[in-house]
Amino acid sequence: MFVKKFYVSDTHFGHALMLTSGDRPFRSTDEMDEAMIHRWNTAVGDNDIVYHLGDFSMALGIEDRVRGIFHRLRGRKYLILGNHDYRKPNVVHPTLAGLEWAAPPTPALETTDEGHRVFLSHYAHRVWPGSHKGSFHFFGHSHGALPPLGRSRDVGVDCRDVAFNPKTFAELTKGMRK
Repeated sequence: MFVKKFYVSDTHFGHALMLTSGDRPFRSTDEMDEAMIHRWNTAVGDNDIVYHLGDFSMALGIEDRVRGIFHRLRGRKYLILGNHDYRKPNVVHPTLAGLEWAAPPTPALETTDEGHRVFLSHYAHRVWPGSHKGSFHFFGHSHGALPPLGRSRDVGVDCRDVAFNPKTFAELTKGMRK
């Protein structure tokens, strides 16, 4: 069975402030969430891997909704923690911590994709493990405001070429120095 890997960040499921603070073309959080769920499930197969680079949701007060969204999303999901994934400093929000992630949520992670080393973090780094040896770096947090730099780029749903969809390594690195 062929498994694909996908990357995405900053979905902010259920987070109403995202409708007014960014460039999201949705009238409500329900519309935003349903559009992102549909796009995710159109791209991702049940056995595929999705690395979510933080700010999965604003889980405060909508815990049942967050659990419901998580279970509707296809694929084996990994969470690289973002600032909105914590209840308070150094304490992951219990709703997010209790979801069936493929591994416990973590502040950073490394993987390989298409033979390349990839460092994953919610935050942009000027240097990262392997940066001087050709590795790539995917991050979120910036909501499309930081342009790609060398082999480093934002994978947030707000980026024009991400367009609220999880993307593959090939899609995200098209045109980047290899």
